[in-house]
Amino acid sequence: MLRKKDLHMNTRTDSAPHRIVIVGGGAGGLELATRLGETFGRKGLADITLIDRKRTHVWKPKLHEIAAGSMDMSDHEVVYVAHSHWHHFHFRIGEMTGLDRVRQEVHVAPFVDDSGETVTDARTFGYDTLIMAVGSLSNDFGTPGVREHALKLESAADAKRFHLRMFNACVRAHAQKTPLRPEQLHVAIIGAGATGVELSAELRYTTREVVAYGLDGVDANKDIKVSVIEAAPRVLPALPERLSKATEALLKKLGIEVYTNAKVAEVAPQGVTLADGRFLPAEMVVWAAGVKGPDFLAGLDGLETNRINQLVVRQTLQTTNDDNIFALGDCAACPWPEKNGFVPPRAQAAHQQASHLLKQLERRLKGQPLEDYHYHDHGSLVSLGEYSTVGNMMGGLTGGSLFIEGWFAKIMYASLYKLHELALHGWVKVALDTIARMITRRTKPHVKLH
Repeated sequence: MLRKKDLHMNTRTDSAPHRIVIVGGGAGGLELATRLGETFGRKGLADITLIDRKRTHVWKPKLHEIAAGSMDMSDHEVVYVAHSHWHHFHFRIGEMTGLDRVRQEVHVAPFVDDSGETVTDARTFGYDTLIMAVGSLSNDFGTPGVREHALKLESAADAKRFHLRMFNACVRAHAQKTPLRPEQLHVAIIGAGATGVELSAELRYTTREVVAYGLDGVDANKDIKVSVIEAAPRVLPALPERLSKATEALLKKLGIEVYTNAKVAEVAPQGVTLADGRFLPAEMVVWAAGVKGPDFLAGLDGLETNRINQLVVRQTLQTTNDDNIFALGDCAACPWPEKNGFVPPRAQAAHQQASHLLKQLERRLKGQPLEDYHYHDHGSLVSLGEYSTVGNMMGGLTGGSLFIEGWFAKIMYASLYKLHELALHGWVKVALDTIARMITRRTKPHVKLH
């Protein structure tokens, strides 16, 4: 009996360009589409199509800065339509809803604008090679009240929504004549991973800046409270203990309340109930705990997924049940043999996998066997906004792990984003954009006030 991976309904001629479809325009997907377009699309050797349900790209590790208001999203957005034109690939807007592996087709839902008007009808895109790069979502583990009352930072729209709510909360508190309620101007962040920790530190800085712009009815030190809640015994539980301890000490120094070994039982409209019965009042709750793949991946035409909806792939990044389908980034469960586990969901992994797949797709087009991908852990960096940056570097001259903090760590953290920008735009545009931001920053408030 033939398996679906052995069936090919493709009736294309050998002279037609190889069709590569990438679903998901995040860090890995957009980098790969850009480099494939420059390498193969420019020469007509392959037809590359990127599918995403949004119009623009923002690097996901920057969402906490948008949420806090310390970064203007408009200065950092990549418009898919223009970018695809400049780099020789096609962009098609829409959300993937299904897959036909026999016919080698991706199904995309109609795209409807904010006013409810249909922009594009449901469409189908044929492929010879399909690359899934749809990223991840936060995992609420079925905790009561999360969907109804908690905010998440899964997209730029989520970050903008949180920022507007926080800014409005400060203005409301400044204007009101009655005393503040117990939960008012309190933010509870559930999850002390990188996102939760970085958001808490950014908020301590930006809320002080916002209040300084004439909101004298609010005392930033007394009235604004930020809490971080973590179920594990320490913050940053996936990172080295020394880095965790240094980060927690800095958070407490900033006046941020840190709750560890604190499992959330329920999220309510006015706060968070912990498993031990404690209630933490909060006007805004941000859920930044857990990671899972998008729900539609589960049972996607027979592709194998794990318990958190990630596509299971081999060392070649090919899915276990179909050699024509690859997965990279957070949506892929990629083996890490050196650690007897799986590659962690980090931006550096998506960047490495995009670079690896660029070379492997060239081999695939030439009919050569694919090489295995091996993850190289270069360490982790956590930014505490204007206050500090801490992290550890792996390998290099030391051959082990080197703890770093302060300005050197801050420069290294900034360089991670520059590497992403360089992969998309090249040296000239990155240099010009950087200079332009430095100039315009002198003429704008240091925090976004709308």
